[in-house]
Amino acid sequence: MGKTMGDPVQLKDEGNKHFQAGDIDKAIECYTNAIKVCKDKKVLAVIHRNRSACYLKKENYTNAASDASKAIDVDASDIKALYRRCQALEKLGKLDMAFKDVQRCATLEPKNKTFLETLRRLGAEIQAKLKTTFSTDSRVQNMFEILLDEEMEKDKREKAANNLIVLSREDAGAERIFQNNGVPLLLNMIETGKPEMILAAIRTLSGMCTGHKARAMAIVNMVGVDKMCSIMAIDNEEIALATCNLFQCINDSLTGGDTREYGKEASLVLDASKDLKTILLSLLEMVSSSKVSGHGRDQALNLLNKNVPRKDKKEKNNSRTLFTIDHGLKKILKVCGQVPELPDQLPLTENTQLIASVLLNKLYDDLTCDPERNNFRDICDEYIKSKIDPNNMDKTIHAINTISGLLQGPFDVGNALVGRQGIMEMMVALCGSEREVDQMVAVEALIHASSKMSRASFIITNGVSLLKDIYKKTKNEKIKIRSLVGLCKLGSAGGDDYSLRQFAEGSTEKLAKQCRKWLCNPQIDTKTRKWAIEGLAYLTNDADVKDDFVEDELAMKAMFELAKSKDKTILYAVACILINCTNCYDKKEIIPELVQLAKFSKQHVPEQHPKDKKDFIEKRVKRLLKGGVTSALAVMVKADSSILTDQTKEMLARVFLALSEDPKDRGTIVAQGGGKALIPLALEGTDVGKVKASHALAKIAAISNPEIAFPGERVYEVVRPLVNLLHTDREGMQNFEALRGLTNLAGYSEKLRVKIVKEKALPEIENYMFEEHDQIRQAATECMCNLVTCKEVQDRYLEDGNDKLKLLVLLCGEDDESLQIAAAGALAMITASQKKLCTKLTRVTTQWLEILQRLCLHVNPRIQHRGLVIVYNMLNSDDSELAKKLIESEMLEILTVIGKAEDNPKRQDPIDTARTCLVKAMDLGLIKPFSSPS
Repeated sequence: MGKTMGDPVQLKDEGNKHFQAGDIDKAIECYTNAIKVCKDKKVLAVIHRNRSACYLKKENYTNAASDASKAIDVDASDIKALYRRCQALEKLGKLDMAFKDVQRCATLEPKNKTFLETLRRLGAEIQAKLKTTFSTDSRVQNMFEILLDEEMEKDKREKAANNLIVLSREDAGAERIFQNNGVPLLLNMIETGKPEMILAAIRTLSGMCTGHKARAMAIVNMVGVDKMCSIMAIDNEEIALATCNLFQCINDSLTGGDTREYGKEASLVLDASKDLKTILLSLLEMVSSSKVSGHGRDQALNLLNKNVPRKDKKEKNNSRTLFTIDHGLKKILKVCGQVPELPDQLPLTENTQLIASVLLNKLYDDLTCDPERNNFRDICDEYIKSKIDPNNMDKTIHAINTISGLLQGPFDVGNALVGRQGIMEMMVALCGSEREVDQMVAVEALIHASSKMSRASFIITNGVSLLKDIYKKTKNEKIKIRSLVGLCKLGSAGGDDYSLRQFAEGSTEKLAKQCRKWLCNPQIDTKTRKWAIEGLAYLTNDADVKDDFVEDELAMKAMFELAKSKDKTILYAVACILINCTNCYDKKEIIPELVQLAKFSKQHVPEQHPKDKKDFIEKRVKRLLKGGVTSALAVMVKADSSILTDQTKEMLARVFLALSEDPKDRGTIVAQGGGKALIPLALEGTDVGKVKASHALAKIAAISNPEIAFPGERVYEVVRPLVNLLHTDREGMQNFEALRGLTNLAGYSEKLRVKIVKEKALPEIENYMFEEHDQIRQAATECMCNLVTCKEVQDRYLEDGNDKLKLLVLLCGEDDESLQIAAAGALAMITASQKKLCTKLTRVTTQWLEILQRLCLHVNPRIQHRGLVIVYNMLNSDDSELAKKLIESEMLEILTVIGKAEDNPKRQDPIDTARTCLVKAMDLGLIKPFSSPS
């Protein structure tokens, strides 16, 4: 019977073999199976001890400790198990328990150096920890005393507040604040009502909630969700943002965005679903509450945007979205319907309604089947119906404005509502109303409804005549601008096609001129000037309009100023204008054969406008740069993620790439903060957007001082996007510029070189050193030349079984001087650092001596110098056979000729190096001393 189950000893031996071979997962499997069938206590202890070693390798310290304990239970003096448990406990932060284990090890084997060293180290760590623990306690109490003392001078209080925030960001510090009655004291700070105190308290709480589920749950229950919401509701942008961040930290800790290992007991107690539900319901309450400030409402919507829809459509569960639609869809629609010009509206910022539209779009997008979508539409439908009242204009325009909100979010839902009976008639009626606000709401709804998707609908046929009518008749500038934008939008179907001129009267330029005039007029309110930008977003499809726009410096600067303002709803339109002016949209290929065919069959042929040719585009780029486009982009990039959608990010990345085309302009881009602004665009967004931004980063990194272009720690974030451009599926130009960027970074600091190696760039760079394409091959070799001082790179050259060193030697023999400089430079540095490579170099190719002699005889002093340094390294390599071989070859004659030459400033480096080589050869006793040149 026993044999059929599998023999535990056999399974154990099999596990040992896998462990020896480095296959840890297989070893664990064998040991686990052996444990199931093993009856012998002693054998069982050994298997547990072995599996403990596997878990240590896998960094699963909880299991490693418990397996070791099982072995120790059988034999209290099992020294291997004791030391394994000590290692695991140390990693789990239980220093005193680890100390006890290693103490027992050292008692059993008093001469073992490893045990004594560990004992000493853990002892010192425990001492240090005790010291900080005692000092932290008194420090925490001291800080609160300073903070809550009314009499204390301001700068002392500020300093204490900062210290508290910093302390809360590390786990031990957070725990100390918590244990020292910190939460009630932080609530006292909030009660003072002073903004700087509230901010410090909220930021400290954020630190305490980060990455610790149990503590986060305790804090939620001690502070209360309502209390946190009421703080976020204060009309103070900084406080609203900080509280939003606190909610995000709590959410991440409660949903297991936190990866700490808790024991089994912890997971039973810590069921966070109730708290998460309370938070979600409270945020939905905030969305439509009149007691909440505009900033608070923005942050509540941002939190919903970020945490309700699934991050990844592969997750099956969209219950958060369904719950939000059931309990909050009407509340979000209420925000969309607000008309700030009317009395008794909810407090809003310029951005609130757009954030609400984005949220509606994300929720609708997260639905998985038709019944869910129909339910969403029905709720919207019912909401609109309940608001339309022919006897109450205010309620009716609320309904129409809600439809505008849906049209800017889930367009299909809004479009279906516009098509409902009576809605369009209502919009037409409102356009003819006496009240300015009715006309504005109706015209804006018409504009949002006129999109390319609704080409065939009622809007096109009636919209144009309706809007033209309003445009001609109205005396009100606000309405005039809006109706003009509607006309631009309906007319822009032709894109940048020269032969589809809008409205057939060549009036595009006239309309654009009018928009520019409004844009520059400070007397007009910002909301209305924003519409002028919307109009230009459509009109700049036309090349004449683009050219006029960048020539109009005042209009251009006015747009940049608006782009930097607090109102972020304008970002998309500004991005469209910049895309159009720099022509960096995806071009539709015009194939000559098809053009002939189309003309023959009397079809419409798209034509390119003369002003869309290259030299015109270049001129426009220069004008934009001079007007300060980079500093506007740098501000735009910082906008909230809910408004700065991935699509807009991609557009900004395209613009940056077009701006950085000419190396002469890259200095301007860096000076205005463009380097830093590109990093977030390269790290997140659409795939196309990330590649375009990375390419622009590469262009900038290739020719600027990295410390200026990417100040502080930011420079390390540049490495990954550049390495991503090295993939073989990227274009050759991207590979080339990424290599140049990395070369420049690698020349700056060891820390950057290590980061480049860490991001797995080496295999890609080596790959390009084999490239057929000369420039790419040269760029890769130059990059390698800057990386060879890095220890890990040298190790790759020392490994056997590859052609890396051979390739470097052969590249020195190529005919291309810049390639030779790079390859010989790399070889010179790497042979200086690793003497073993001098010998290896002679084994990888039979041509080594011939190549080396050619380097030493080269007319270019830089190449000659590098060759002679390699010779010196070989003489200095402690390989006497090799040194002898070199001196017995023609190399001696070459060295003598160069070394005996007259001093010559143009060639001094090679001359000096040759002399050093000769001196070295004398020291080695390979040649007799000779008189130095007179």
